[in-house]
Amino acid sequence: MARILVALGAGLLFGLGLTVSQMINPAKVLGFLDLFGDWDPSLAFVMLGAIPVAAIGYRVARSLAAPWCGPAFAAPAQSKIDGRLVSGAVLFGVGWGMVGYCPGPALASIALGNWATVLFLVAMLIGMTGFTGFQFFTARRLRQA
Repeated sequence: MARILVALGAGLLFGLGLTVSQMINPAKVLGFLDLFGDWDPSLAFVMLGAIPVAAIGYRVARSLAAPWCGPAFAAPAQSKIDGRLVSGAVLFGVGWGMVGYCPGPALASIALGNWATVLFLVAMLIGMTGFTGFQFFTARRLRQA
């Protein structure tokens, strides 16, 4: 139960941070990404403020034998840069640049009731489901070969 409450608290804090920083406002995000137009540098300060907080979190985590609400730290399964990682990052960046949303801010802003946000989330879920299905059938074909 403690694990669920900590996850809920972390999610609420993250959503609050996204809201206060206006990262749930697609126009603000697109203004930040428009380097050669009417550039809005304010989100750079949000990122600069997040770096020391994350550094402190990593420093604290390194000093622990295990996480506070789990049996062990989960390391990434893969640490090399490959085509799937790069293509996923490019696809993420193109999507973010087109609409001004990425998954976290879109979920945080769903309470605003904007139809474009709901459409984005539906499209995101369809894409995630399609990719999962593609992975499943590709792996299945490889096993049969």
